Amino acid sequence: MAKIKATILSTIMAGLLGSAVLGSTGNAAESVKIAFIDPLSGPFATIGSNGLAEWKYAAETLVNEKGGVLGGRDFEIVSFDNKMSGKESLIQLKVAIDRGIRFIAQGNSSGIANAITAAVVKHNKRNPDKRVLFLNYSAVDPALTNDKCNFYHFRFDINADIKMDVLTDVMSKNDKIKNVYIIGQDYSFGKAVAAAAVRNIAAKMPDAKIVGNELHPFGKVKDFTPYARKIMAANTDAVITGNFGSDMVSLGKAIIQAGYKGPIYTYYAYSNGITKTFGAEGKNVIRLVGDGLLNPPVSARASAYVRGFEAKYPDFDITQARITNAVEMLAKAINKTGMVDADKIAYALEDMEHPSIWGGNVKMRSIDHQAIQNVHVQKHTDEGITHKLDNSDYGLIREGTVVNAGMDSPTTCKMERP
Repeated sequence: MAKIKATILSTIMAGLLGSAVLGSTGNAAESVKIAFIDPLSGPFATIGSNGLAEWKYAAETLVNEKGGVLGGRDFEIVSFDNKMSGKESLIQLKVAIDRGIRFIAQGNSSGIANAITAAVVKHNKRNPDKRVLFLNYSAVDPALTNDKCNFYHFRFDINADIKMDVLTDVMSKNDKIKNVYIIGQDYSFGKAVAAAAVRNIAAKMPDAKIVGNELHPFGKVKDFTPYARKIMAANTDAVITGNFGSDMVSLGKAIIQAGYKGPIYTYYAYSNGITKTFGAEGKNVIRLVGDGLLNPPVSARASAYVRGFEAKYPDFDITQARITNAVEMLAKAINKTGMVDADKIAYALEDMEHPSIWGGNVKMRSIDHQAIQNVHVQKHTDEGITHKLDNSDYGLIREGTVVNAGMDSPTTCKMERP
């Protein structure tokens, strides 16, 4: 089975990589290139491959099929495999810049995002005529739009603090939650999730007790049974985790199989095999906070986009809806400035308001370059599902929405502009 899955993934990757290099028009020299730097091999390859498919589909359908930018120039997504390594990411970043690419897209791992944003700042100071923009579509460490903010970084996802604010709003309305267990991966994002959970629970749930708060090695735990036993022994009513990928699957399965029946509040527990793996066991247990809403569909346009993507990439799902916002907003900024110039495009993105495919408006807050948008809490179920995930009978359905979440959230960012 593992060999078959590897063969399927290799076939998919060959198609993605090949079309990424070729671009969507015969005039590659005239295309506006976006470097996609994320894992395309190793244990997190499926997540990276799904993201690459979403970037390509958004570029093709939302920009290229509508005439491109600047009077006919297509977006071309050029993929770079960072192997989920910070060192490799910086190598691929340099390769991309040396090839003349001025837009960098990355999202998996806030640790890597922190390395990239620092490298971009250094490069842009040394090379004012070759400046680049960092389009962060999924790395949610709050530091990136706080102390480590910079003019050339734009986050299209919701940061971990805003997501936790929404999650704990929902949790505070459940008077059955008395004991909360926090567990996550031991790196910058996992630590940020834990810190935000502690702050918000103390502020909103004074009668609740944090009965566990621990970090585990990132991507190295083979058996989460010992953690599940501790969670059960603590009489836990709610679990909070920022885990993703195989760490999310293994942790969640271990907790559920240990007999846990309460909610598991997550950031990334869906699709890429996760929804199908949880199946019936995860029904009404797994909760997710994030952007994008598939069920109930927000519009006919959103449903058409989902169906079109699934028809072209049947092994993937729309997992990072904000990619559509990043692509459309970048195209709008380029057309507004009339040129591919990092400084001018960055200024054009600041305070831009954009009607999202997924409902509501997205605003790129100028003070810290944090996208403000609707945030949803959704539940894993097979009831009322229009758009299913993982070619399974299960998907996510909305339980609640906070409109323009984090609109007035504080920031320590002190933006320096050119």
